[in-house]
Amino acid sequence: MRIGMPLSYSESFVEVVDQLPDYRRAGLSIVYVAEAYSFDAVSQLGFIAAKVPDLEIASNILPIYTRTPALLAMTAAGLDHVSGGRFTLGLGASGPQVIEGFHGVPYDAPIGRTREIIGICRQIWRRERLEHTGKHYTMPLEGGTGLGKPLKLINHPVRERIPILIAAMGPKNVELAAELAEGWAPFFFRPEGASEVWGDALAAGRSRRDEQLGELDVVVPVPVAIGEDVGPLIDFMRPQFALYLGGMGAKGKNFYHDLASRYGFEAEADRIQELYLAGRKEEAAAAVPGELLRSIGLVGPKGWVAERVSALHEAGVTTLSIQPLARTHEERVATIETLAGLLP
Repeated sequence: MRIGMPLSYSESFVEVVDQLPDYRRAGLSIVYVAEAYSFDAVSQLGFIAAKVPDLEIASNILPIYTRTPALLAMTAAGLDHVSGGRFTLGLGASGPQVIEGFHGVPYDAPIGRTREIIGICRQIWRRERLEHTGKHYTMPLEGGTGLGKPLKLINHPVRERIPILIAAMGPKNVELAAELAEGWAPFFFRPEGASEVWGDALAAGRSRRDEQLGELDVVVPVPVAIGEDVGPLIDFMRPQFALYLGGMGAKGKNFYHDLASRYGFEAEADRIQELYLAGRKEEAAAAVPGELLRSIGLVGPKGWVAERVSALHEAGVTTLSIQPLARTHEERVATIETLAGLLP
């Protein structure tokens, strides 16, 4: 088990990167940079690669609709080059509000597109001449000027098998990740209900998995605060969870709401969404069930956190992508150090 950390795409990004060497010494292994309708992740990942030369880096996620498959492959190879082989390509579908609303491209066939993109990326990283005829992508393009021809990547990648991480929650996407990717990033992961929600999909994907891919890296986001008096800090999680359950997607098209419902919190998720979409965000945050928050976080006394870490490990989690609920840099360093000492 190892410790990772997502980095916010906020204005304080450069300041946070300056703190990463301290986190690395405390036990941090990898950082993840998201990309929404924000600063792009790629420029920031390159900045981290230069500033912290012994830390792994990953996109989590680059949306599959906003770049061509070849550009995704080129970008991954470039980041892997400047980092000396420390990059993981995190891919995901994002959601229709961002893809259609911000980028203006259709949100369609996420599973089929992801499958083709993975194959195309690996073909490019092997420096094969790119020829692909699929349902969603064809290279060289049919029609057009007629001048397109199969090309191969000019540069020699550091690795021809750059790890791929798939952010997925739905059964078919999870099955795809377990079959084709080196890593899987779920959300709202509860060790008590994970097998019921995702077990069949993981088993189906693993039954077709190439043994060369190795063990599936299961990357789970967890808020963390360790101590006897940290219980109230769980309230800091409420606005974020209200946003995900209530505001990340339209009614009937919110993946996070659906997942909470599958965990048994359907009525609560409906209420949160109703309040959030009505603009009553504080009430929505207050309505997030404490049981849900506690079950997906590591917030409590050291002994209790150790038990939860063991439960996550037994449920197949290999990387804890932590959000330290701490007010200062020194407290965040101490949190990482303490957690690192609890890992199996």
